[in-house]
Amino acid sequence: MTEISKPLRRTLIGRVVSDKMQKTVTVQIERQVKHPVIGKYVGKSKKYHAHDESNQYKMGDTVEITEGKPIAKTKAWVVTRLVEASKGI
Repeated sequence: MTEISKPLRRTLIGRVVSDKMQKTVTVQIERQVKHPVIGKYVGKSKKYHAHDESNQYKMGDTVEITEGKPIAKTKAWVVTRLVEASKGI
C-alpha cells in the first residue's frame, strides 16, 4: 500500500521588523553559528517576507512563520502564530 505523505514544512521563529506593507510583514530570524576557523560563535540574521492576511502583527512582535507555496515574487512564508507581543514604548 502506497501512502502519500504530506511534506514537512519548515517553521522559524523571529521578530517583526517591518509592517509597512499591506498583508505582508518582514520577519528577521537571528541565529548563532560557530566560526569554522576561529571557533567563536557569530550572530547571523536573515529577513523573510511573510503573509499576514489580517494585518494584525506589528513591529516588535515575535512570531512563528511557516514555509508555503509562493504568494509573490519574494513572499513564500505565512505567519502562523504570535509567540510574544511587543512590549510597546
